[in-house]
Amino acid sequence: MTYRRWYGYLFLLPYLALFGLFLIVPLVYGLGLSLFRWEILSRVPPAFVGLGNFHEALTSDNFWKALWASARFVLMATPLTVGLALLIAVGLHSVGPKRQALYRAAYFIPTMVTISVAGILWRWFFNSEFGVFNALLNALGLPKAPWLTDTGWAMPSIVIMTLWWTVGGPMVVLLAGLQNIAPHYLEAASLDGATPWQRYRYVALPLLRPVLFFVIVMNVIGAFQVFGQTFMITRGGPELSTRSLVQYIYETAFNNYRMGFAASMSWLLFLVIVVISGVQARLMREK
Repeated sequence: MTYRRWYGYLFLLPYLALFGLFLIVPLVYGLGLSLFRWEILSRVPPAFVGLGNFHEALTSDNFWKALWASARFVLMATPLTVGLALLIAVGLHSVGPKRQALYRAAYFIPTMVTISVAGILWRWFFNSEFGVFNALLNALGLPKAPWLTDTGWAMPSIVIMTLWWTVGGPMVVLLAGLQNIAPHYLEAASLDGATPWQRYRYVALPLLRPVLFFVIVMNVIGAFQVFGQTFMITRGGPELSTRSLVQYIYETAFNNYRMGFAASMSWLLFLVIVVISGVQARLMREK
């Protein structure tokens, strides 16, 4: 029995080794780096500053503006992505297996497109002069929209692109959750006279709660780490209104070469995500 007990750990060993090498070690190294003032191109050796980098970040307008841009993206993208994914999953759950496979593939294919290709494609769609969307608006007799050139339009435009690009992932997870619900629950509700809306509202959704919680948390975490969409489509503009915190960290580290300051902001973002995920877990905890 003692040897069998260790079999599980032996099977986990390759994953734990990779997990420690590519996640734990960089995490600890980043924490240590955040305590030093280190500029790569400077001849001055790294100097220990303690929490100085964290203090500089928390008192910097650029940090708070970038964090607010990320928060705006989370507040707009997460409810729309999860809500649309749930609607699509419910719709696909009600169709036949053959058509369901076709529609599921159609919704999931955009998630397989790399962000570089998707970004270039949608930047062309949003172009103010010869973009596809403004051409459609012009054909309908409507004025052109400043999709990427106006601070009020830029972030919603990024969200629209993100919906197209990412909704397939949570849709597949939610559809799998719906398919794992035992049919007799819905059948019993139907025999009691429940309408289709009532069956999903009072039977399916409560049973789907763990899956829905997982999808929401993962979408919030992913949304806070938004980088590719803003970097490829707007470069953080106009007027830095779409420069996310991850993009600001990237620019600080690889454009300004301030590795210690960038590491401190990365840890602050990590703490924000941990706190928000904990709050979500508390609010959605099953009683």
